[in-house]
Amino acid sequence: MMLEHALFLSAYLFSIGIYGLITSRNMVRALMCLELILNAVNINFVTFSDFFDSRQLRGDIFSIFVIAIAAAEVAIGLAIVSSIFRNRKSTRINQSNLLNK
Repeated sequence: MMLEHALFLSAYLFSIGIYGLITSRNMVRALMCLELILNAVNINFVTFSDFFDSRQLRGDIFSIFVIAIAAAEVAIGLAIVSSIFRNRKSTRINQSNLLNK
């Protein structure tokens, strides 16, 4: 795969993630869009690591760290969303005013 193709795919995923994060009103959808953004960053790490120095695996190691952080973020985020859903019966972002009570 050429460098331009990978960067175009990464930019496309990143822009979909940003658009979804801005326009999303559902917390679960916002978490999914955040995952798209992190996957776009992973594609960039691996692509630039392969393009500039294929003998060293710095980009691959960074992408593994990003995947681990994303997994922890999803676990904590879904736990918070399920707790909010249990209390408020809704996962909409604009309906969860937690600081009002």
